[in-house]
Amino acid sequence: MKIWIDVLTPKQLLFSEPIIEKLGKKNSILCTSRNYGEVSKLAKIRNFDLIFVGKHGGGSKNSKLKAGIDRMGTLVRKIEVFAPDLVISFCSPEAARISFGLRIKHIAFCDSPQAEAVMKLTLPLIQKLLIPYTIPKKEFSKYGIMEKNIISYKAIDAAVTIKRKINEHGRLPFKNNDKKNILIRVEEEEASYTEKSNKTIPIIANIISKFGEENIVILGRYTKQIQKLQKNVGKKAKVVKMSFDGKYLLKNTDVFIGSGGTMTAESALMGIPTISYNAVPNIIENFLVRKQLIKRETNPEKVSNQITKFFESTKQSNQLKAEKILNQMEDPVKKLISVIKD
Repeated sequence: MKIWIDVLTPKQLLFSEPIIEKLGKKNSILCTSRNYGEVSKLAKIRNFDLIFVGKHGGGSKNSKLKAGIDRMGTLVRKIEVFAPDLVISFCSPEAARISFGLRIKHIAFCDSPQAEAVMKLTLPLIQKLLIPYTIPKKEFSKYGIMEKNIISYKAIDAAVTIKRKINEHGRLPFKNNDKKNILIRVEEEEASYTEKSNKTIPIIANIISKFGEENIVILGRYTKQIQKLQKNVGKKAKVVKMSFDGKYLLKNTDVFIGSGGTMTAESALMGIPTISYNAVPNIIENFLVRKQLIKRETNPEKVSNQITKFFESTKQSNQLKAEKILNQMEDPVKKLISVIKD
């Protein structure tokens, strides 16, 4: 069987690794992506073979539309030549439109029903949708896919991605000293479903004022975003682009502060003391808060107070709690294989 996988984000790349590992032995697989800084860098770190077609559309509606149209035009020619029997994506609009137009069966994964534009562009066109059990099917069926075509798996996506093997001797942005490592991941600003948060800078400023003697590293995403952060924090904290394997960073982190997305979920399931400032409210973040793997705080003073509490407690209790929850989760890739066979 020939399988085309379209990968658009770092999380999708990491999630695709075990899919390729399990399906690649007996099938021919083509993996495509788009020119997007964090995906390109992670592909090199992970030695992941990708064909880059098109580019990320940036922050504006016009640029997203034009980038999507241009990418689809180039992609369709490559896919016609490859002639796949099956498409797997994470709700890629280009993959959905091309697979629909060429009459190729399409199975998608998704844990982000809040991405309304993407849901409307993909869900009516695909055959099967696999989702985490924490999200009700109605959150997706309202966009045009029948509930009988939605399959739940007893896991969240971070349970797959954190099982990856990593290089334990890579470089780190933290100083090599005896101080605590505080890692802050700023929110995604250019996704269609997000708005720029006004929480981030006040939270960072408060952390610097209270913990300036520790190693504070801020993970930015885009050049303008990083420049703004550097202007605000100066030399009081280290602002870097995400050019690391996130799991390796987290393994060397004492406290993680995230916006509620992928890295927040990975940190929680790894048992790292984690605070979410919930820039993009979502059901997965709600689940992790309920399971007490994440502390949600949006007030800068309360965020710093929670960091103090984490420093005074032991990491081991967090790790044991996370390990117990993780062990109760199933492998979504096995669910995918059973759906393919059916």
